Amino acid sequence: MSHSQKLSAEFIGTFWLVFGGCGSAVLAAAFPDVGIGLLGVSLAFGLTVLTMAYAIGHISGCHLNPAVTLGLVAGGRHPAKEAVGYIVAQVAGGIAAAGALYTIASGKAGFALGSGPGAFATNGYGEFSPGGYNLMAALVAELLLTFVFLFIIMGATDRRAPAGLAPIAIGLGLTLIHLIGIPVTNLSVNPARSTGPALFVAGHALEQLWLFWVVPILGGMLGALAYRSVAGKDS
Repeated sequence: MSHSQKLSAEFIGTFWLVFGGCGSAVLAAAFPDVGIGLLGVSLAFGLTVLTMAYAIGHISGCHLNPAVTLGLVAGGRHPAKEAVGYIVAQVAGGIAAAGALYTIASGKAGFALGSGPGAFATNGYGEFSPGGYNLMAALVAELLLTFVFLFIIMGATDRRAPAGLAPIAIGLGLTLIHLIGIPVTNLSVNPARSTGPALFVAGHALEQLWLFWVVPILGGMLGALAYRSVAGKDS
């Protein structure tokens, strides 16, 4: 595959992740009488990754996440020279998805972006945490959950792992991670996912965005390195 094909795949895949995951939170989580709630939103994020992993995994590797890209670089699974392009494509896809979601959501009478916890699916800590969790709690949650996410990705895509099942393990892993982390930060583990909605809400969402770049990237790199240490090299 050419580099441009890989970047196009990452753009489309990340668009789907943000549109599907954040869209389920904004449009469907509390829809009258049939809202999907925390479980539904968690499952939506997992399903976006599962479906795109089968759709574009053979094209770009289906990273959809700067923390995954840099984690895989640290883990020796992806060339460092491609990282910047991947991250730009992912962030662009996330922003485009947030724009599409805003266009749809704002078509309802009385729509407002809001400014409280989880407004327009943004991430936050302190008074902007869905559960009121402080900065330290948010930092630890994002670090540990991204660590585990990369550990799962590294293991599921190891050549020694059962063939063809990686998307299921990764998608279900992301679902479980959201079930744990949504009450704490509305869960990021993905800087591109956090950036799109934050640009529309602005204010506190942009002020706190640093956490959802720095910590997931650090956690992802540590998770990938931990897997290498435990499992050794692929056969």
